Amino acid sequence: MLDSTVRDLAQGKNFAAFSFHLPSGDVSTHVMWVDADDEHVLINTEVERAKAKAVAKDPQVTVTIWDQESPYRYAEVRGHVVATDSSSTAREHIDELSRKYTGAEYGGEIKSDRVILRIEPTRVRTWGL
Repeated sequence: MLDSTVRDLAQGKNFAAFSFHLPSGDVSTHVMWVDADDEHVLINTEVERAKAKAVAKDPQVTVTIWDQESPYRYAEVRGHVVATDSSSTAREHIDELSRKYTGAEYGGEIKSDRVILRIEPTRVRTWGL
């Protein structure tokens, strides 16, 4: 079960820094839209993007979500991508995220199938929550 404060932060209109390991061993961090269900932090991307390919090889990730109203309030979630969903649900989910963050359906170019990365926390640290 995902901590309710982390879930609420992820379900709000707050951004996240998504960090993962590249094949070279370097760490890459992308600022992302974020979501959560009752058990996982959710990141939506495309199957052909570097982050999706990288987590397929090394599922260890960190997601830091900060409160847009008070950036010193944040949650750091370390964990593993334990499941992916590249069904039509992932395409619908990017529209839901876009409506949450921009007020409109996703308008970006989609070059490959969308995928939801389900991240199971192994360590959670919060500040100010």
